[in-house]
Amino acid sequence: MTKLPLPILLMATLATACARETAPTLDPTSRRSLPAGELVGFTDGYGSHAWLGLPFAEPPVGELRWRAPRPAARWAGLREALATGEACPQYASVYAGSPRGETGVIGSEDCLTLDVWAPRREPAAAEHARLPVLVWIHGGGHSIGRAGFYQGGNLAETQDVVVVAVQYRLGPLGWLRHAALRRGVDPIDASGNYGTLDLIRALAWVRENIAGFGGDPGNVTLFGESAGGTNVLSLLLATQARGLFHRAILQSAGFGLEDRLAAESFRDDPEPGHRHSANELLAQLLVDEGRAKDREEARTALARMDLGEIAAWLRAKSPAQLLAGYTDQTQGMLWFPSVSRDGVVLPADEPLAALERGAYHHVPVLLGTNRDENKLFMAFDPALARWRLGLFPEPLDPERYQAQAEAQARAWKARAVDEPARVMRAAQGPSVYAYRWDWDEEPSLPWFYDGSFVIGASHGLEIPFVFGHWNLGPETRSLFGPFNRAGREALAAAMMSYWAEFAYTGSPGRGRAGELPEWQAWDASTPSAPRYAVLDTPQGGGIRMASETWTMDRVLTEVLADPRLARARDRCGVLHALARWDDLSRDQYASAGGGVCQDFAFEAYPWPDVAAARE
Repeated sequence: MTKLPLPILLMATLATACARETAPTLDPTSRRSLPAGELVGFTDGYGSHAWLGLPFAEPPVGELRWRAPRPAARWAGLREALATGEACPQYASVYAGSPRGETGVIGSEDCLTLDVWAPRREPAAAEHARLPVLVWIHGGGHSIGRAGFYQGGNLAETQDVVVVAVQYRLGPLGWLRHAALRRGVDPIDASGNYGTLDLIRALAWVRENIAGFGGDPGNVTLFGESAGGTNVLSLLLATQARGLFHRAILQSAGFGLEDRLAAESFRDDPEPGHRHSANELLAQLLVDEGRAKDREEARTALARMDLGEIAAWLRAKSPAQLLAGYTDQTQGMLWFPSVSRDGVVLPADEPLAALERGAYHHVPVLLGTNRDENKLFMAFDPALARWRLGLFPEPLDPERYQAQAEAQARAWKARAVDEPARVMRAAQGPSVYAYRWDWDEEPSLPWFYDGSFVIGASHGLEIPFVFGHWNLGPETRSLFGPFNRAGREALAAAMMSYWAEFAYTGSPGRGRAGELPEWQAWDASTPSAPRYAVLDTPQGGGIRMASETWTMDRVLTEVLADPRLARARDRCGVLHALARWDDLSRDQYASAGGGVCQDFAFEAYPWPDVAAARE
């Protein structure tokens, strides 16, 4: 397997963030008596108590596959909670912490577990602590990831909070809408949003049990990154989650929830479906097992099958067989319709429209993105970068590279921060806060590799700052070394303090000790009013308020006028990236600038050099 470049391996090394050099030892002071059962944990490397691998639902296997989760039965005896739960079924991926070279499907369907960290207290003291609870939802494109990637001990111990990391069903086991799975069941079981329902069940478990760890069930903050941020959005919209949480933090969230018909239909139906919709998956599975020679023959075979036959056939499939039906993936992440606007668990209309009409839980909310979100992914695009020694990404055209990075980051900010903050501020008042994360002090090699330019403040890199945990395994030094230690540790301390203060009060304010720059609420009263906090070290300008906002119309206008994109090929490359990430529609791509991309067919990317010659 090709060795991946060190600076890009953060998503992989997050998996080792919870790794410990020696097996933990039971700590008698961590013994707790919960409604869920008796348990004992250990004291982690940060001095906090930890309890790992706690089941919050019955294993979703057999008849419970593709059904809403059922509450877990009370466990018998004393549970030794020393190891995180097994991952939900997924492809091994460096982005999710699998060792380099590992392939195939890992994990188990018996995966609905969570991990808990709390400040170290004797049982009697914990019963009366009533600390804020922060529930972490991992990212990974809804198809990879696990709770055990993260270590919440430092955040819990230094900020006097309880931290919970949850797992949820992934891929087609977490999100699959098909008529065969809806037959004869209630609307919740038929929703297709099983991963979302897992998170709701986890929150119900937290409400029932968290007081035993010292947490306050009446003060629960959700926080999640990327797909985890999208899941926080889904819980803001889900009626069934009402009262289960009281604040929400969305880090680099996606706001594009799938239309329910698109999640199910064939891609060439009158109402076109996603290219990896449920019916497209079923057709591919028939081809994979030799029951059809191609997609068209598979469609004919499916039309002849009874819904009951289809359901039984799907339930007989192993997770590996189901995952093999997706022919489009990136390092294990599937491109598939996940969270859908099913009309039962989630509203049928677009999330922004639901937020605008106030159809969500009005809790204090904090939204943010990173200044260079897509550079993590751009470095893998052979049309944009090459690799030196197989280790260091080098942009082929630095100006094009930076122009695309800015356009995509601005689009992400428009979709995930500026537009939702605007409508939520109008709906719920001033309890809306936002940020942009700007840290870009990665190690570099003079005249050879500039980490701050190539990777910069990219997707997912803020997570270690939120948890204050730097032991990311053998790749740690490629991101965090002695030359950036002082700045990053100070910024991490500030971010943990802000996140905790938000959990305590519903406002990040000046942090827990009141000594940080004031983080003001989103203010749309004037164009220059403060709207979001820029989070950076003093070397990068420090923590400060800023006001610049973006819309997709403005992003598009800037791309078409950008002098760094002098060739139509380069402009269309940036527009293609925006459309590929669903910031533009295919029609908008084709019509942009009066048809500037007519010679650059969307599906033909990356375009051959001969296309450039036509300019």
